[in-house]
Amino acid sequence: MFFVAINNLPMSQPRVALLGLGIMGGGMANRLLSASFPLAVYNRDPAKAAPFAAVGAHIAATPREAATGARIIISMVADDSAARAVWLGHDGALAGAASGAVCIESSTVTVGWVRELAAAVAANDGKLLDAPVTGSRIHANSGELNFLVGGSASALETARPVLAAMSKTILHVGPTGSGAQLKLVNNFLCGVQVASLAEAVAMIERSGLDRAAALELLTNGAPGSPLVKTLAARMTAPDYTPNFLLRLMAKDLGYAQQEAATHSLDLLTAAAARKVFQSAIAAGDGDKDMAAVVEQFRNAPPR
Repeated sequence: MFFVAINNLPMSQPRVALLGLGIMGGGMANRLLSASFPLAVYNRDPAKAAPFAAVGAHIAATPREAATGARIIISMVADDSAARAVWLGHDGALAGAASGAVCIESSTVTVGWVRELAAAVAANDGKLLDAPVTGSRIHANSGELNFLVGGSASALETARPVLAAMSKTILHVGPTGSGAQLKLVNNFLCGVQVASLAEAVAMIERSGLDRAAALELLTNGAPGSPLVKTLAARMTAPDYTPNFLLRLMAKDLGYAQQEAATHSLDLLTAAAARKVFQSAIAAGDGDKDMAAVVEQFRNAPPR
């Protein structure tokens, strides 16, 4: 039974529920299991959850079942709609959450959804942290994510040992909604960089420049952020094995625009970058790594 200590684990170790086992959630689950947290997992596609049973996780049929008995409940899903589905309703995690449970929304979602969820968690006598992460599949697998946390300091201290098992840094950025807000700013900047890099790579290739020499200069010069260095290598390989899904970057750019509008801001560069990603999705590249955004420029016919 899930409620019995696993591998002689001390009974004081908090039980954890993790909802979502995609590119990021799968790595997070493995880190929690390797740190010997008793873990229940739920995934909409049961086939993705099945392998975790062999390494000690309880496979739940519903988010409600996963959350039952857990002190810490974490959601890592694609968007607002998926998050709402795993938290709310008869089979949602809140229906199984105990009084005092710390609920953590680690998905990249809107600030509006975080506030809606915070109210629902409070009504259930729980505590909410919005704690999205920076990093990709590689960082999730290695336990080197960076958590951007909004919510109360006391809830964070309760959850800290669990977050520490998956992370390099844990940054408390402010009250509820602050983590979600900063994550949208982060991904907006990343999306603009990736879109501009895709155009730059295509321009280099079409102009006949020595691509290796040109990218050596750019990636080691002023434009050479860690993201640009990583994505330049994937674009030139080319290697579009998903580390961060292209379609999710389009979603994140849209969420950033939506949030900026509530502050009377128009994110013009986000709008331009989002069009670039939407064109890549229309070309069938949405489920590839976001580096595949370059292919629409490579494949564009000469004018």
